[in-house]
Amino acid sequence: MYKHTIQNKVYVFNTLAELLAKASPLRSGDQLAGIAAKSYQERIAAQMALAEIALTTFIEDLIIPYEQDEITRLIIDTHDKENFKTIAHLTVGGFRDFLLAHSTDKEVLTKLQKAITPEMAAAVCKIMSVQDLILVSSKCEVITRFRNTLGIKGCLATRLQPNHPTDDIKGILASVIDGILFGSGDAVIGINPATDNIATQIQLLKVLDEVRTRYQIPTQTCVLSHITNTIMAIEQGAPVDLAFQSIGGTEKTNSSFGVNLSILREGHEATLSLSRGTLGNNVMYFETGQGSSLSANAHHHIDQQTLEARAYAVARAFNPLLVNTVVGFIGPEYLYNGKQIIRAGLEDHFCGKLMGLPMGCDVCYTNHADADQDDMDMLLTLLGTAGCNFIMGVPGADDIMLNYQSTSFHDALYVRQVLGLRPAPEFEQWLISAGILNEKLQITHTSTSNKLLKIISQ
Repeated sequence: MYKHTIQNKVYVFNTLAELLAKASPLRSGDQLAGIAAKSYQERIAAQMALAEIALTTFIEDLIIPYEQDEITRLIIDTHDKENFKTIAHLTVGGFRDFLLAHSTDKEVLTKLQKAITPEMAAAVCKIMSVQDLILVSSKCEVITRFRNTLGIKGCLATRLQPNHPTDDIKGILASVIDGILFGSGDAVIGINPATDNIATQIQLLKVLDEVRTRYQIPTQTCVLSHITNTIMAIEQGAPVDLAFQSIGGTEKTNSSFGVNLSILREGHEATLSLSRGTLGNNVMYFETGQGSSLSANAHHHIDQQTLEARAYAVARAFNPLLVNTVVGFIGPEYLYNGKQIIRAGLEDHFCGKLMGLPMGCDVCYTNHADADQDDMDMLLTLLGTAGCNFIMGVPGADDIMLNYQSTSFHDALYVRQVLGLRPAPEFEQWLISAGILNEKLQITHTSTSNKLLKIISQ
């Protein structure tokens, strides 16, 4: 039992899960689940009570029992006990002070990545302001490699997302070329397929690989199909660079996605066996999002932000190239408006980076949410200052297959220009050598553009 008194009123929280939920900043998903604080006073009381508990509590008092959930077992069995000794004496409030201290730099945070459990990250996140989240995130650097180098401080990559409602090859290629000519695609050229057909997946992979190899583009490609389909595509000789899968923070959530840790390991090993990377072997791409466990009725009465952090423990086990929180995609039932989406995006980036993940963000919203592109501009700019590894590049910021609003190729140019951010270094040099960018990183479009455009008509 946990409690705190405000103005002679005692607020009691019977479990650690209840305390975490009541301390979480307001969001519609927790209200929908019936676990949110009933008032601002109760939320503040929960945050103050949370600040006073020891970090060791999260090792001793498990919010989902070890015997009932393989994600809990993963978290406990892989916990870095040796480096945890550095912070084991701290409370959650003391941990916040530690993270904000000038002496806590990139090197210190890197050593602690596997000593920080998801629940610790989620807990300290709940008592931090927006500027706290940005400041600590900006200290972190998580670098990954496949055919280029992602996550270097001062760089912001993009996933070029050329989705098409019928998987039309020419339509997809038109978007690919459009994105490349605006300097997008260094994180990955990744297609969400409109169907779950393996033959179509293989065809899309071959087309993307042909473009990449023909023009020697130092990036990686991916068709974001279910990982079991990707395994079958590998068995049929498809040119798979990255294996993709959506994941959640509980065993039941992942079961709703049709996966478990064993299947993820199989996909990881199958993709590694192809040895297609030239600079590194980070071959996994995961997507997450607050609310997925609630939508699957697999939340165990735990708040969505804590469960999101638990999903990062799953991702961390597979040394991914990319982890993307699709922050506003599930809808207003979980993140009601722009304010909640902005806060959630910064929370996800903070928790993922603190745990050692190469975090990107799909800065997005659905058309029925109380949000607009101004909100997305704000979150995009804040994530740029926080050191986000990558964002999305969608033609016109409007995904015509998934029917939601994201960020455009122009948005990436904007944030790179305003904040002095650069593409991945190998991709940047290719853009310059191809005549797409000049030495000042300005779009130039030379005869290379015409060569690329010819691909569509072939």
